[in-house]
Amino acid sequence: MKREQNIQKLIMLALTEAGCIVWRNNIGSYTTSDGAFIRYGVGGAGGSDLIGIHKPTGRFLAIEVKSSRGKPSAAQINFIEQVIASGGIAGIARSHEDAVKLLPR
Repeated sequence: MKREQNIQKLIMLALTEAGCIVWRNNIGSYTTSDGAFIRYGVGGAGGSDLIGIHKPTGRFLAIEVKSSRGKPSAAQINFIEQVIASGGIAGIARSHEDAVKLLPR
C-alpha cells in the first residue's frame, strides 16, 4: 500500500472519531463502450481526496491528503480556497493530526 493511502486511512479514522462523516472522493473519467464520456467525483480535477460533513456544525469538509513531500496542484489549492470561501472546512493534511487541527474547536 502506498504511503499516501496509509495516511488517508488514518485521517479517515481520526476525522470519524472527531465527529465527522467522511468519504473517499475518487475523481476521474472514462469512456463507455458506446462512446459516452463520463466524469465522476466531487470538484472535478481539483477535488479533494476526502470529502464529508463536520457533524457538530453541519459544514462541508474537504481534505487533500499529501505525503511529506507531496505538493498540491493549482487546481487542488483552488478547490480548497473555494470551499473555505463558501463557509466549509478545507485544507491539506500530511497526517491525521494535521487533519484534526483543521476542524473548529
